[in-house]
Amino acid sequence: MKLSLIGNVIKRIYTILILTDGYMRLASFNVENMFERPSVMNLPSWEDGKKVLKDFDDLINLIQNKMYSKQIKKEILQIMKRNNGLLTKGESKFIRLVEVREKLVKKQQGVYLITVNGRDDWIGWFELKKDSIKELAIENTARVINELKADVLCVVEAENRIALKRFNDMVIPQINGQSYDHTMLIDGNDERGIDVGIIARKGFDIRSMTSHVDDTDQDGLIFSRDCAEYHLTTPSGKDLFLLVNHFKSKGFGAKQDNDRKRTRQAKKVRTIYDELNKKFDFIAIIGDLNDTPDSAPLHTLLGNNSNLLDIMKHEKFVGGGRPGTHGNGTKSGKLDYILMSPELAKKVKLGGIERRGVWGGKNGNLFPHFPE
Repeated sequence: MKLSLIGNVIKRIYTILILTDGYMRLASFNVENMFERPSVMNLPSWEDGKKVLKDFDDLINLIQNKMYSKQIKKEILQIMKRNNGLLTKGESKFIRLVEVREKLVKKQQGVYLITVNGRDDWIGWFELKKDSIKELAIENTARVINELKADVLCVVEAENRIALKRFNDMVIPQINGQSYDHTMLIDGNDERGIDVGIIARKGFDIRSMTSHVDDTDQDGLIFSRDCAEYHLTTPSGKDLFLLVNHFKSKGFGAKQDNDRKRTRQAKKVRTIYDELNKKFDFIAIIGDLNDTPDSAPLHTLLGNNSNLLDIMKHEKFVGGGRPGTHGNGTKSGKLDYILMSPELAKKVKLGGIERRGVWGGKNGNLFPHFPE
């Protein structure tokens, strides 16, 4: 896959605002993990790993049942069988079964059986195996961050806070960048270690953070990862609220279910935003929403008399004629957003997308690359 030669730097969007006596630069970047990433997510295309991710999702849901019916046991065994090695205790390429107390699966008279009758009968779980990110990819991620020169950078798909902090402390300075002063990330609801976080410069202090990992509606948990709500203050004392998100992907599962999940997420984010906007002027919803602006799932966020403005619709935005943020920048690749409250939008001086590092076009020469 040629992309690996360039690095895992796929999309990043930024805006420059003036909320102080000087300029403030705000950016969003899907880093696609910094040091380790599930092996199945490193395959040449999303389609290659789609079935495995669906199997993994089904397994972790099936084993949470209080009682294991005959049908549930049958489904677990079928999934384990088709993921080579999981059932035979051999080396499965992408998924690992961890058993701490009691065994989920036992072999009796040459036949594999699930002998436990429910979740309380054993302690264990399934997890995705991980590969180390290539050194060049790690360095190129730091190069993009350095080029963005953001005062506040919202990060999507980071492993955990410790990994984000190590990347900030050790990798960014190696690529002639300056480490950030604040690093924050709280683990979300995704089993794969793709969480949302934030890094910020001195003066842009994090006053508080509210996690929405436990927010529910009539269908259960709302957020696939989190809607991390950060309250920052700028050097001049202005309040800035950032709602960092990574909505449900279109990658696996039924389209109807995926769309419904994003619709629920968009609705909840809109509710959180509307409540904040009653008291505060400067608010941004930022991150990877995994859908296009005209999609039905995002209508509850962007439609219904919403006062939010997408930076890419701002008169000060420079986009090079490409409406998307992913891949070749086509309309269908518009997945990333900085949505601003009206007062915040008034402060915009410039907006854009940093595309260096993207392997665009058939031969990878659609966008300029870093010299390295």
